[in-house]
Amino acid sequence: MDYSQFLSMRPELSLMAVMLVLFLYDLYATGRQARSLFHLLACSLLAVHLAVGLIPQPDSLSLFGGMYRQVPLTGIVKTILSAGTLAVVMQAAPWLRRNDTEHKRGEFYVLTLSTLLGMFFMISAGHFLMFVLGLELASIPMACLVAFDKYRRHSAEAGAKYILSAMFSSGLMLYGISFIYGTTGTLYFDDVTACLTGTPLQILALVFFFAGLGFKISLVPFHLWTADVYEGAPTQVTAYLSVVSKTAAAFALAVIFLKVFAQMIPLWQEMLCWIIVATITVANLFAVRQQNLKRFFAFSSISQAGYLMLGVAGGQAGGLAPLVFYALVYLAANLVIFGILAVIEQQTDGKINLSDYNGLYRTNPRLTLLMTLALFSLAGIPPFAGFFSKFFIFMAAFQAGFKVLVFIAVMNTVISLYYYLLVVKAMYILPGEHPVAPFRSDRYTRLSLILCTAGVLAFGIISSIYGWINGFATF
Repeated sequence: MDYSQFLSMRPELSLMAVMLVLFLYDLYATGRQARSLFHLLACSLLAVHLAVGLIPQPDSLSLFGGMYRQVPLTGIVKTILSAGTLAVVMQAAPWLRRNDTEHKRGEFYVLTLSTLLGMFFMISAGHFLMFVLGLELASIPMACLVAFDKYRRHSAEAGAKYILSAMFSSGLMLYGISFIYGTTGTLYFDDVTACLTGTPLQILALVFFFAGLGFKISLVPFHLWTADVYEGAPTQVTAYLSVVSKTAAAFALAVIFLKVFAQMIPLWQEMLCWIIVATITVANLFAVRQQNLKRFFAFSSISQAGYLMLGVAGGQAGGLAPLVFYALVYLAANLVIFGILAVIEQQTDGKINLSDYNGLYRTNPRLTLLMTLALFSLAGIPPFAGFFSKFFIFMAAFQAGFKVLVFIAVMNTVISLYYYLLVVKAMYILPGEHPVAPFRSDRYTRLSLILCTAGVLAFGIISSIYGWINGFATF
C-alpha cells in the first residue's frame, strides 16, 4: 500500500491535526489560566485549518483505487463547511463558560470536528462504502452534540429522536445500496453509472437511497424529526445542524444524483420536483404557526432545503454552482440569526419565543439590525446576498425547463417573506412588557456576527464570488 496517498488528503489531515492538538490540550492542560485559553486555541487552530484549505490543490485527485476523489468544487465546499464550523465554535464561547458545560469543552470540540471530518469523507467519496463511513462518522457524534445538555429534558429527548431517525434513515440507505450492488456487482461510482439500466430493483434502490439522505437534509416527508431536535438541542448545535450538516448532505446528494444516477435522470427528476414542491410549501405553511423561534427557524431551514434542491432538479452539473453559492449565503445568514438567538438565550436564561423579542430594538438596536439584515437575506430581498442566491438557483431550474416549479417556488418565497417579517415586526413595532435588557456580547460572538453579516452584504455585491464558484462547477 502506498501510504504517501494520505499526504494528498490535505483538508482531512489538517482537521485531524487540529483534533489531536485539542484532545491532548484537554487531557494535559491544568490550571484555570490554561483552561481559559482553551477556546482561543480552538478558534486559532480552526482559523489555521481554514487557511490551509484555501491553498490551491491539484485540479483533481483519485486515491485508494478511486474510493476518495477530490476536485476543486469539493475543496470549495470543504472550505465553506470549515468556515461555518469556525463561526459556530466562536459563538459557543459564552455557552461553554457555563458551569455545567465548562468541564466539557474538549468533548464539544472533538465531537464537532469529528462530524466535520465525516462530512469531508462523505463529499469526497468515490465509493458507496466510503460514503456510508463518512455519513456515519458525521451522524453519530452529531447525536451526542444534540444531547450535550443531557440533564435538560428536551436535550436528551432531542438526542434520542435524532439517533433513532438517523438509524432508520441509514438502514433505508444501506438497503438501497445493497440493491445497487446486487444489480451492478460494484460500489464504485464510475462503475455503477455504466451498469445502471433502470430495472425495477435499481429504481427501488434509487428511492431508498434518496429517502435515507432525505432524512439528513430534512426534506418533506422525511422532516418530522427536525423541529423537535432543533428545539431541544443547544442553540449552537442547532446552528451547526441547520447549516453545516445540511450543506454537506445536500451537496453529496447532488453529486451522486448527477454522477451515479445520471442514466436515470428522467426518473429522479420527477420524484425530486414533487418533493421540492411539498418541502417548500409544507415548511412555509407550518413556519407561520410557530411561536418558538427555534422551531420557527427549523421549518425555515426545511424550506431552504427545498430551494437548495432546485439546483439539482435540472439534472446538469451547472446546477452545482447555484447550489454551492446558495449554501454559502444561507450559512452566513443563518449563523447570524442563531448567533443572536444563542447570546440572548444565555443573557436571559432561555428567552426563545417570538413574544420575548417584542421591543428588542429599543434595548439592543445593533443586534436587532444584524438580525433584520439576515432575515431579509433569507427572504430574498435585494440587495442582500439571499436575493442573488435565489435568483441563480431559480435561473438554473428555469433554464432546465421547470417553469411551473420555479413559479411555485417564487410564490412560496412571498409566504416566507410574510413570516420573516413577523420577527421584524416583533422587534421594531410591538411593545414588549418585559423586553430583553441591554447587554454586550462577548468578543468571540461579536467577531463571528460581524464576519457573517459582512458575508450577507458582500456575497451578493461582489459578483466574482459566484463566477469563481461557477468556474469549478464540475465533478
